[in-house]
Amino acid sequence: MAQIRPAPAPLGAADPARPRIGILALQGDVREHAIALRDISAEPVEVRLPRDLVGLDGLILPGGESTTMRKLIDLYGLREPILALARAGAPMYGTCAGMILLAERIADGEEPVLGLLDITVQRNAYGRQLDSFEADLSIPSLGDEPLHGVFIRAPVVSEVGADVEVLARDPDGRPIAVRQGRVMATAFHPELTGDRRLHRLLLELIGS
Repeated sequence: MAQIRPAPAPLGAADPARPRIGILALQGDVREHAIALRDISAEPVEVRLPRDLVGLDGLILPGGESTTMRKLIDLYGLREPILALARAGAPMYGTCAGMILLAERIADGEEPVLGLLDITVQRNAYGRQLDSFEADLSIPSLGDEPLHGVFIRAPVVSEVGADVEVLARDPDGRPIAVRQGRVMATAFHPELTGDRRLHRLLLELIGS
């Protein structure tokens, strides 16, 4: 797996010139996303309660265990405040389990959580933890250079709606990166590499 640099010292006072991007911090790889955001001069904000969503410019839903994250979202009353943030126009980006949280449909029949992406997802599509792998991915909208993706118990998209743009596919042609308006999701973990292009794309959505 790619090496992760140590986290920098805690941030001081907020810089109003830097976009404030929340990271759902109930479970999962929060620290790695925070490092990626600092690398692109954004301010990461850990979100655990509804009040943490106030004033955010965007939100990342990280990888983790989607069933656990679903339960904690409801336990802490985060579902409706996250949806309100999306309705207000804040861009959102889900990685791995975050893709499942954003999907309108889940293939095993489980009820959707946020339903912000017109997609159907299949959980653990590549197998268990031991079947995790890495691959260089072609994402034309990000340029000619492949993006290195880390897949850990990753989902895939089995259906996409008419308004969903497929950004990348796996070798079997299944969508693994999608975008619909200001909401995007990837089945893999770009935050576990040094490539920040997808995090920069989130910044571009905020700027637009």
